[in-house]
Amino acid sequence: MAEINAAIIGGSGFYEPGILADFREETVTTPYGAAVLTLGKVDRMAVAFLPRHGRNHSLLPHQLNYRANLWALRELGIKRVIATAAVGSINQRFTPGSLVIVDQFIDFTKQRPLTFFESGETNRAHIDLTEPYCPELRHSLKAAAAKLGLAVFDGGCYVCTEGPRYETAAEVRAFKILGGDVVGMTAVPEVVLARELGICYANVSIVTNWAAGISPHALTHAEVVEVMRNNQEKLRLLIKEGLLGMAQETGCRCCGR
Repeated sequence: MAEINAAIIGGSGFYEPGILADFREETVTTPYGAAVLTLGKVDRMAVAFLPRHGRNHSLLPHQLNYRANLWALRELGIKRVIATAAVGSINQRFTPGSLVIVDQFIDFTKQRPLTFFESGETNRAHIDLTEPYCPELRHSLKAAAAKLGLAVFDGGCYVCTEGPRYETAAEVRAFKILGGDVVGMTAVPEVVLARELGICYANVSIVTNWAAGISPHALTHAEVVEVMRNNQEKLRLLIKEGLLGMAQETGCRCCGR
């Protein structure tokens, strides 16, 4: 199998990358279950695409097999991942339609398998997550946005909740006090598992709505899908340019954990 340079994980509303040529589907079997990916090319770069929720959004956030997904990427030799996520905004600066290259997270998940380490491997299991998102990938995405003339927010704190329900207004007020900027349901444990496997990982969050208590109306998934549909093209352009602008060799500490 030819070396696959990078992967895209598509979140809600981003089920087809739209930038792959010569693509084919492949199922990868892992110790945690199977993952179905699309393998193709972005120019001459070999890239894998993994729709996080399945092609028809058949899986809810708490049902996702995060470990199988990340392990499958490692099995393919992938060292870099750009993931998308649909989020609600807690920060008044991040209006619906905004793109946020997040740099931190706060974890409020409750019942998900959070790690590949299930025994007392102390020296390996206690990974450093001071900087959870790869600084080099984030830089590539920022440079891509500048080249394309796209407005992106550099940095933001992603609050991850269990779902599948939306948050209460009281929870959102608490998240704001804690320093949260956006809220979603899939960032954790995905970013943690990537670091455990030594995979560089960046997240582009697309603000699809105001969070509960800020939004003037009740939250709906239809609103999320509609805003994502309207922002598909700029997201594809950003990811493509970010992939093509990556350095040949990594100099970050993600791979060394």
